[in-house]
Amino acid sequence: METILVTGANGQLGNSIRLLTDQYPQYNFLFTDVDTLDITDPAAVKAIVKDNQVNYILNCAAYTAVDKAEDNEDLCRRINCYAVRVLGEAAREAGAKIIHVSTDYVFSGTNYRPYKESDDTRPVSAYGRTKLAGEEALMEVCPDAVIIRTAWLYSEFGSNFVKTVLRLGKERDELGFVFDQIGTPTYAGDLAAVILAVVTAGEKGAFVPGIYHYSNEGVCSWYDFTVKILQIAGIEYRVRPIESKDFPTRAVRPPYSVLNKSKIKETYGITIPHWEASLHVCMERM
Repeated sequence: METILVTGANGQLGNSIRLLTDQYPQYNFLFTDVDTLDITDPAAVKAIVKDNQVNYILNCAAYTAVDKAEDNEDLCRRINCYAVRVLGEAAREAGAKIIHVSTDYVFSGTNYRPYKESDDTRPVSAYGRTKLAGEEALMEVCPDAVIIRTAWLYSEFGSNFVKTVLRLGKERDELGFVFDQIGTPTYAGDLAAVILAVVTAGEKGAFVPGIYHYSNEGVCSWYDFTVKILQIAGIEYRVRPIESKDFPTRAVRPPYSVLNKSKIKETYGITIPHWEASLHVCMERM
């Protein structure tokens, strides 16, 4: 039985992978988070990989507080870059495969068409810079890795945009959401299933290293996303479309971060659901 090490197991994606384990009885899953494994400690990481004969590392851990990262870039870099290098080195030495999750924030967001994996990366925030540095560090020490960039992640777990909107919809009568930031919401349950599909492909000798993009299908603004969340919940709430300049944040957000998913669909033969369909699934599970 092969062993899969999952880091960041208490986050949205880690918990979503945990929900799917019953569908993969051929694997032994080892879930860890900051309280059980310090991924910035090379000795600890190498020990757990060796002692448990780990075959796959799924790195779901990250520093994702985008605004706080502007004032804590060193800490952000330690988790998003240094720890990724540590995991990559451990995977290489053990002969294990590693799948690492990255972000649309590696791009500037000034494109006019969905971003391909080969497009220039020009992050405009500390978070984006550290995530890009993590990608580069991983490919340097473990070029056989798979990196999956995703965007606008939400789930039934933890704190996320969907839960925030539902809370505000019950507390206030009106709120403004930006309409000039365009992307695609991604349900963590869908991303978890894709990651495990990549793992099982490895079983058949079809693990293809490289950088891939994954989000749900379709395109919307944060305003559109908000309206749909409230419609599904049946909450009467006035949502005002506002511009980003009217809602300043510490970190700059990419104004356009739609991802082109052709590569991952063609390489791994996956079908991606539309974001509205997946939103319905998530909210039903909530």
